[in-house]
Amino acid sequence: MDEIDALRQVRTALAQQETPERLAERIDWRSAPSAPAVPRRSRFRVPLLSLVTATAVAAASVTVVTLASNERTPGGPGAQATVHGGNALLVAAANAEKAPDGRYWHTKRLTGRVFAVGRTAADHYKVDTGQEFETWVDRNGQGRAFMSDRPARPVTPEDERKWREAGSPMRIETPDADGVTVSLYVKPFTGRAPMSLFPEGEVYNFHGLTAAQLAELPTDPKALENVLLDLKGEWRAYSKDFSQERRNEPIRALSGAERVRALSDVAGGLLGDQPVPPAVRAAAFKMLAGLPGVKVEGKGTDPLGRTGTVVSLPLETTVPLGLYSAPKQLGTYRRQWIIDPSRGTLLAIQDLVATPPKGSRELPPGDNGRPRRLTVDNQPDRFHKPGEVSMYEAYVVAEWTDSEPR
Repeated sequence: MDEIDALRQVRTALAQQETPERLAERIDWRSAPSAPAVPRRSRFRVPLLSLVTATAVAAASVTVVTLASNERTPGGPGAQATVHGGNALLVAAANAEKAPDGRYWHTKRLTGRVFAVGRTAADHYKVDTGQEFETWVDRNGQGRAFMSDRPARPVTPEDERKWREAGSPMRIETPDADGVTVSLYVKPFTGRAPMSLFPEGEVYNFHGLTAAQLAELPTDPKALENVLLDLKGEWRAYSKDFSQERRNEPIRALSGAERVRALSDVAGGLLGDQPVPPAVRAAAFKMLAGLPGVKVEGKGTDPLGRTGTVVSLPLETTVPLGLYSAPKQLGTYRRQWIIDPSRGTLLAIQDLVATPPKGSRELPPGDNGRPRRLTVDNQPDRFHKPGEVSMYEAYVVAEWTDSEPR
């Protein structure tokens, strides 16, 4: 065992032995007491498919988005421990472990993508598009799932002003990375469609782990990491020239930032979507606290306007998650998590533009055999500035419950 492993074990042991309140004080003993936590606002937006799970929902040519209000925040009601800073991931772990259990893991998540509308940087405005997914999963991998579209909305007051100057169109057309025009609808949609939790003829699984195996994952962070390192998938970043062969391999075959990205992707699934016990969710937070380069950056807001703690990953990647992978990208991206340490919950995962799209490059031939070219004019985030959100996934509800699916 080297010094780093020894320090990680000491830190984990302390986190397991202390109350969340005492832990919050100890890990930030140099800081003066902070002001009471600002109440979180529940302001919605939406778009995209899951950033933390490989979802088999196809991308439609018509996408939508929203900004709603008065939604329930994750974790439900309850007293909140004061968090002064320090390693908020360990505080989150302590609170996640004491969360109540239940019959169903219930999630409501909003997926989002921000599209630029307009021909120039000066006259464009941004709209948020997306869907809402709600699921209930029991310990046997059975349950119910629903999806609903949400109306497109301008992102900021300035975007809304420009949208109104454009005539307040109820149908907004804008280019997509494939070179096609997508339609974004402002008029609210009603109803929701049932979805399958897993493909017909298969059983519920998460990167090859069944619901029963998820329930038995280790509650020690180092042991959990060792199990996750054996999960197979196409984890490596896409090469821009398509020369790199895609390989199905375990995470432990990766190193450096690529390994951190893969482990954090899987950990995000455990914290958000998957029916794992509270102690496993706590172990996932502790594992993240020990990954090299994972940085707690202080307070921030998620795409729904809720206040949380920002956790940044140590990489810029050309694989920004969800529906779009590097072959359709001309920029680079970095990922942030927003967590609520006082409740031990993951609020959101968001991809920020690191370097804006520029230039062009060849794409493999399409189905008709004709050559294709990716151009910056078709990038949804072509006018984004560094640090602006390109995609996100936000959890409105993520909790165990005894209530039946509805």
